[in-house]
This record gives sequence, structure tokens and C-alpha cells, in this order.
Amino acid sequence: GSIDMIWINGENFFSAKENNLLYGPFTQALPNFKNYVDETSSDTCYDFAYPIEGYEAPYGKAQLVLINDEEKTPETPSNAQELLEFVKKYPGQVTYPAPPDFTGSAFVRNIIYEFVDPEVFVDMEADKETVKAAIEPALAYLRELNPYLWKQGKSFPATVAQQETMYMDGELLLHMRYESYWIATAIEKGMCSQTSRSFLFDNGTIGNTNFVAIAQNASNKAGALVAINELLSPEIQASRYDQLKILPVLDNDKLSDEEKALFDAVDPGPGTIPQEELLEKRLPEMPVKLVPIIEELWQEEVVGK
Repeated sequence: GSIDMIWINGENFFSAKENNLLYGPFTQALPNFKNYVDETSSDTCYDFAYPIEGYEAPYGKAQLVLINDEEKTPETPSNAQELLEFVKKYPGQVTYPAPPDFTGSAFVRNIIYEFVDPEVFVDMEADKETVKAAIEPALAYLRELNPYLWKQGKSFPATVAQQETMYMDGELLLHMRYESYWIATAIEKGMCSQTSRSFLFDNGTIGNTNFVAIAQNASNKAGALVAINELLSPEIQASRYDQLKILPVLDNDKLSDEEKALFDAVDPGPGTIPQEELLEKRLPEMPVKLVPIIEELWQEEVVGK
């Protein structure tokens, strides 16, 4: 094969692993994985609730954040009810990307968690009627939002990139990203105002981990192993945290004082939420098999309703 190392996540990992397209298990062959990663953490053992079993290695964390400009809208809705009040106050100026856009789909799942305990979905059968019955309160809420959304909820931005342009142009007052510190980069590049900031719901927001895998037919598996091991070094993790604003995946308890200092020295930038608060309010991703069903139900039960 022409590809050795793959950035992979969620549904793609599930499909690739189920179809024997990945090399592994390999994580136990990585010194930095054994020395610096918490091997028992759910973030390390599961990807969208699907067992990893050593077939991919973590390299960064992400979490859904909501974004607004405090100069334009001083409110930061802390739950679904306050978000409803927010959209009523600013009709036509709020929306979210249409699933299956990754961020829009995550937002819908986050709204579901406002009404249904995440534990309910852990062992749920991938049956459309079962899922619909469980998430109906959230679907009803999303329908209640529609009249006050951009285009009255009859259509939605196709991608988070389209929504981003609308937010930066002032057409929208609320944005969202599944990148915890996107706002810092956007402010530094002049894409957003200095008064833009990210915030979370009180109950938290969905977070996941980015992973890398190795193709089963990789022509240079040894090279891929070396590269992935390097990605898990404290130096590279701290550099990515500093330069790319990506949350690290290393276990702080496994770091030396010198290594901890690398991370402590990082300033995430303006408009961001402290890493500790993000991790305290981090909700689990749903089982991967439920995601396409929820996206289908959203299309049928929410759009234009």
C-alpha cells in the first residue's frame, strides 16, 4: 500500500477494524505509549464506545465548545433551556451545521445528553425505533428551536466551514467547533474579534480523542511505529499543545517535573477555557453504531418541522 500511518476516528475506525484493514495490535510496541499514556482510560480503550484493542494510538484530544462575541451577546447559555431563550432573543441569528457534518452531529448528540443520561446509550441496540423512543424529548426540543433559527430551521449550513463564514461575517451570533482551542487561533489570525470566547453547557460537552492507525498493507510498518511513538513524546505533545492548540493525551501523573513544566508553560490563548475545566465537563461519545441512526432521525423528525 502507498499509505502507512492514518489519522482515523470514530466511524472510519469501526469500519476499517471490522473489515480487517488495520495492522495491529501495535500500541504495546510503543515505549512512549507504555511510559506516558494511561492504558486504562476509557479515552484510550474506546473510540466512540468501540473497543480499540491496540489497533490505534491516541495523539490529541478534542471537545465541542460553543462560541460567541461577548460584546454582541453577553449571555452564554449554560443549558438547553437557556439556549432556547437565547435563540428567541436573537431570532434568525443562530443555527448549527446539518448532520452528518461532524460538528453539527456532535451538537445534536450534545442536546440529546441534555435530556437523556449518556449511560442509556451504552448497550442500546442499533434499532431505529428504540433510538427514536429514547431521544424523542431532544427531537421535540430541536423542533421547538426551529422557528427562531436561521431560515426558521427549514435548512441548515451544510458544513461547519459554512457556519464559520456566517459567524465571522456577523450573520450568526453563535458558533461551535469540535476543536477546544480553535477560538485562540481565530483571534490571533484576526478571523474573530478580541471579545469572542468559547463556553460550555453546565452539564458538559462531548469530547473525544484523535487517533492514528497503521494500514494492514502498509509498506513501512516500522517507520509508522517510530513516527507514532514520536507523536507521543512529551516534547511533541507539548509543542502541539502550544503551536496547534491541541489538548495533549499524556497522563500527567506519569510525567516528570521537567516534563510537566513543558505543558505548564503553554498559554492556550485568548477566549479559551482552561484545560482542567474542559476535562471536568467532558461527556463521552455515543456508540458509533447509533450515530448514523440519530443523523437519519434528525433529518426526518427535525428539519423543517
